[in-house]
Amino acid sequence: MFAERLRQRLLMQRQAGLHRDPPEATARDGKYLFFGNRKVLNFSSNDYLGLGASPKLREKVAANFRRYGTSSSSSRLVSGHYALISRAEEAYARHFGYDEALFFPSGYQANLGVISALFAQGDTIIFDKHIHASSVKGMALSKAEFLGYRHNSMSHLRKRLEARKGDQAGVLTESLFSMDGDFLDVEGIKKIKREHGFLCIVDEAHAFGALGEKGRGIARPVADVAVGTFGKALGLFGAFALLPAGYKEYLFNFCSPLIYSTTLPEAHAASALDLLEILCDSEAERDRLRRISVLMREALRSEGFQVGGNAHIIVVEIGDETRAAAVSRGLFEGGVFVFPARYPTVPMGRAILRIGMTARHKEEDVGFFVDALKGVYARTQPEPR
Repeated sequence: MFAERLRQRLLMQRQAGLHRDPPEATARDGKYLFFGNRKVLNFSSNDYLGLGASPKLREKVAANFRRYGTSSSSSRLVSGHYALISRAEEAYARHFGYDEALFFPSGYQANLGVISALFAQGDTIIFDKHIHASSVKGMALSKAEFLGYRHNSMSHLRKRLEARKGDQAGVLTESLFSMDGDFLDVEGIKKIKREHGFLCIVDEAHAFGALGEKGRGIARPVADVAVGTFGKALGLFGAFALLPAGYKEYLFNFCSPLIYSTTLPEAHAASALDLLEILCDSEAERDRLRRISVLMREALRSEGFQVGGNAHIIVVEIGDETRAAAVSRGLFEGGVFVFPARYPTVPMGRAILRIGMTARHKEEDVGFFVDALKGVYARTQPEPR
């Protein structure tokens, strides 16, 4: 019975153009991926500063694991509460301008754990409809009432808050939206926050490291709590939550993913401390990332593509799910790897190519990508009815 149900659901995914079957990469070399003998230029990476392929960081991380070992071997609340981890968390809190910080095994766990622990039945959560799936899952587990507002619409957010006056409310949003590539309206939400006094939680996963002075992101003026990941611009793995005073103790006691997960090892904390030094010295990489991203957006627009994005996440609108997958396959065959985001990652009928720019990309890479996309896009044009 279960096997047949799974088979039918997979069949329906294929028929709808939504089936996922990622190719298996065999190696990585900077901005390139290898799939067997095929070498492709990677535009699907979140390694925005290029640190994930950095020999310097690799050597530091390897040395840390040789020194401290490979596992903490328990949860934080059993025997994994190492002083080095606490010291690294304190350093991250200071760097990003918060009172406290807490490390998590993944960004998904961080969003799910923080949101499900901080909110409860009787609270109201008002969220941007384009937030990450992990935040949505956290809301559902919290038992709070939640209401969406139109993406980045400050007028709709204000309307939602005015309709819930008197409620203990939180607002969830992102600073750089992962599938739109646009910025949070920081000044707009700051003004509304002064009027309504809500708790604001901002996912800065795609901004930390890549945006702001010394990679501090863009949302500190409004974010009471911020969530970041090590696995994107910071080039490592795991995640962190940045918190007001007292929240860390609360999460130690009520955050299920933290309580019941083996904590990241000491070697990770040592590597996170090394990363802070690297981040502070990465202004040249952030400037290079900004300039190459502008060049890509301008080149795509000059060729007539519908393009979105304010920074290093660039969106090319395709629309049809089947065509988006076909364009991605065609680019792959031509030596370019790019992600076709389809439902449920984006709304049905609004499929996109999601381009991740990195500081390792160069002007000739932009030209290669745009030329390849022009050819594949023309070949996949639907026949007129």
